[in-house]
Amino acid sequence: MEKQEVVHTEASGDGSPQPSDTLKIEDGIDLNDKKRARKLVRKMDLHILPLCAWIYLLNYLDRGNIGNSKVLNSESGDDLLQQTNMTATNYAVAVSLFSVAYAVFEVPSNWIMKRYVRPSRWLAILLGCWGLFTIGFCGVRTYAQVVVLRFLIGMFEAGFFPGIVYFITMWYPVEERSVRIAFVLASATAAGAFGGCIAYGVGHINGVAGLEGFRWLFIIEGLVTVACVLLVLFLLPDYPSTARFLTEDDKKFVEARIRVKGGGYTNERSTKKEVLETIFSPRMMAHYLAYTCDCVPLGSLTFFSPTIVAGLGYTSVQAQLMASPEDISLCEKLMANTLGFGQTVPPWIVGYCFCLFLGWSADRYNARGWHIMASSIIGGIGWLTAGLLPQDAYIQSAWVTCNVPSIVTMGIATALNNSAAGVSQVTAQWIWKPKEAHLGYPTGNFTCAAFSFATAIIAVGLRLHYGKLNAIGAKDARGQARVWLL
Repeated sequence: MEKQEVVHTEASGDGSPQPSDTLKIEDGIDLNDKKRARKLVRKMDLHILPLCAWIYLLNYLDRGNIGNSKVLNSESGDDLLQQTNMTATNYAVAVSLFSVAYAVFEVPSNWIMKRYVRPSRWLAILLGCWGLFTIGFCGVRTYAQVVVLRFLIGMFEAGFFPGIVYFITMWYPVEERSVRIAFVLASATAAGAFGGCIAYGVGHINGVAGLEGFRWLFIIEGLVTVACVLLVLFLLPDYPSTARFLTEDDKKFVEARIRVKGGGYTNERSTKKEVLETIFSPRMMAHYLAYTCDCVPLGSLTFFSPTIVAGLGYTSVQAQLMASPEDISLCEKLMANTLGFGQTVPPWIVGYCFCLFLGWSADRYNARGWHIMASSIIGGIGWLTAGLLPQDAYIQSAWVTCNVPSIVTMGIATALNNSAAGVSQVTAQWIWKPKEAHLGYPTGNFTCAAFSFATAIIAVGLRLHYGKLNAIGAKDARGQARVWLL
């Protein structure tokens, strides 16, 4: 194989990467053929992103539906807690165990996908398993059954998020990842809106066929998930080298442009040094800590939005959507609709659009740290004023993939980073205290605000650190030249 290194990226005075005047030609392929690159990227986007976004939306629907079921039809005694004789503490324990499973099984899941099972098959297996357990939730009668099923759902959902992130790194170079990961993972915010809409509709069929509304919720969402297993198996391409929609020359071009800055699929084993640096190096631990802080507010939104809204005076069905209770004035309704209080659907829709913009802008200006800082500060202010603004976890997931110590530990880094979300979700499940409903949940709001501001501080520190690494020409764990993304 003939390779001629003629293009690389150098760091400017402020540490930001700038293209040099030279080009890279690999196997006779001009990697600066921007027209060809744009054409191939559009083709990849069409074959990868819509399906990934859709199945991740299902992931978040099935993860968050327990929050909807907690209060759905509570006025008639037909919600999940009353039908299973659970207390608020029991609910928090059940959801916490989901998060524990979520944190524990992410690294093993990515390891299996990298070493043994191709992405389409592994993601389809995970999708089908948690879909079946979601359907099984329709038959829960006791607290113990809820705990076991939630743990199993968490176990199979654990590998899905890092699996998709790792999958995207196989297809796109570092400067194109943030916006695409944002497009896929921001579907979680769309799921917040869809979940509320579905729960609102299901709340009106409570008692049909002798089943409570929350049971229909699990049946409907679980069946849709299981039905999509075939879509993943037959439509999701595994690797650029095996993609049917690419010609042989296109496959070489795509793989070559990914390798320039570190990316793509590799079955190469990592060294002990690379693994230890990926897990324990201060900068990687800072990434994981930032993600932990960032996901406390996100976990709060996922599992407690309907509870929070119901605690503000809305009926259980209205809390799923945006309808105002009958006993508040028109002025209060207008205030609620304007500020976003007492709603679960509109904030998610705004958050979806905002996440896409952040992902595009972070890639476009190579300024991931500043974007995380700014959006975290805005989120912190929102929580201080009891607002519900989705966070910027999507950029953080992409940022980690851009700066792993070694390409061969990409799967470990993405899994560890997302395992942090499991830790933060456990925190989120204990800060929304039922006894504070009449006060507007100050503990939950102030805790989320604190974590948002902490995320901003860590992001600034990482951004400055990567600028310094670029300025001094720091190499990666393999001793290879590297441009660290900001």
